[in-house]
Amino acid sequence: QVQLVESGGGLVQPGGSLRLSCAASGFTFSNSGMSWFRQTPGKGLERVSTINSVGNTKTYAGFVERRFLISRDNAKNTLYLQLSNLKTEDSAIYYCAKDFTSAIRGQGTQVTVSS
Repeated sequence: QVQLVESGGGLVQPGGSLRLSCAASGFTFSNSGMSWFRQTPGKGLERVSTINSVGNTKTYAGFVERRFLISRDNAKNTLYLQLSNLKTEDSAIYYCAKDFTSAIRGQGTQVTVSS
């Protein structure tokens, strides 16, 4: 079955950086577009970024403002999200998802941005 396991979250100060990883298994990763979503109590689930199967087409939500970078390593079946210049409002649980919807996603990793 599909498994998506996120890691790399944590507590960081405003302006800091984190690199999230998502280890994928149970499907042909290199054939699948992938996404990152995040969820906060106030805003619910929102899509952060997407990447196509070969990694040459990427999209970002407007709030990203060029601070995040999505990438993938198909040889390692791993998806990444580099978070930079983090703001307190970026605090959320971040999920990776198979394809471009949140229907199949992992358990998430908590990112907390606080001074």
